[in-house]
Amino acid sequence: MNENFLVFSGRASRYLTEKICAELGCPVGKLGLTQFADGEFEVAYDESIRGKDVFLVQSTFPNADNLMELLLMIDAARRASAHSIVAVIPYYGWARQDRKSKPRVSIAAKLVANMLSVAGIDRVMTMDLHADQEQGFFEVPVDHLFASSVVAPYIKSLNLENLCIASPDVGGSKRASAYAKFFDCPMVMCNKTRLRANEVARMDIIGDVKGMDVVLLDDIVDTAGTITKAADLIMANGARSVRAIASHCIMSGPADQRVQDCSLTEMVFTDSIPYRGTCSKVKQLSVAPVFAEAIRREISQTSLSGLFIIK
Repeated sequence: MNENFLVFSGRASRYLTEKICAELGCPVGKLGLTQFADGEFEVAYDESIRGKDVFLVQSTFPNADNLMELLLMIDAARRASAHSIVAVIPYYGWARQDRKSKPRVSIAAKLVANMLSVAGIDRVMTMDLHADQEQGFFEVPVDHLFASSVVAPYIKSLNLENLCIASPDVGGSKRASAYAKFFDCPMVMCNKTRLRANEVARMDIIGDVKGMDVVLLDDIVDTAGTITKAADLIMANGARSVRAIASHCIMSGPADQRVQDCSLTEMVFTDSIPYRGTCSKVKQLSVAPVFAEAIRREISQTSLSGLFIIK
């Protein structure tokens, strides 16, 4: 493998970058950050990156400092004459604002893509975008990885007798269908109606869950209102067990308490976002090996398609 590369981390993803570098057998690059009294900060590379392929690992979940830090890392790398700059964004924040859902709103996912491009990236590496078509928001190549690389083996390891895959809403039906096809098992779907953002008014199940071991799949769990309501409804309709697996662990506001109090056996995430809560039902699977292998293949210019178990 070409060794003319360096991997750097923003503050928000240091825990994951250390795991990625352990898989690659390389140290985390030396990056310094100076914080000023007014909250502004400055990033600086503490080693030469001239002519190097640099991989900058940072998820852009709120607050906005995480995104700003990544932009400064990119800008500094470009000005320091890096050969190429790859933004490794395990969780692409602002992705839920991907269209004009009502009049006079921004499309933040596109705006952030523009900002990253202007800053100077050559490529983006991310996982489980909120909508696949967001890859088209970028003017540079996007390596869109899938959490299924770790999720599918985990589901298989559970040895569930009557596996049934479920989607907590209509928007996730494509993902659930792909998993159901992979495991050759039934699929059900929950149909929800919202009063407003983060508040579900009504939910119904489409399909039969009686006697089934149900696995709910989603990309993001924020306040956990949808996923916990779906879990309780599934159990009320005769399921034997229900657990949930989601790619990105936002878990804000009342999420911890909702998951703890609901019918879920466990709530499983990847570690694209650090979990800082206290819910005993939460478990995280590491995606560091997936990103490490993607970086390895990018360096050696080999295909990434072998990483995709379920698309």
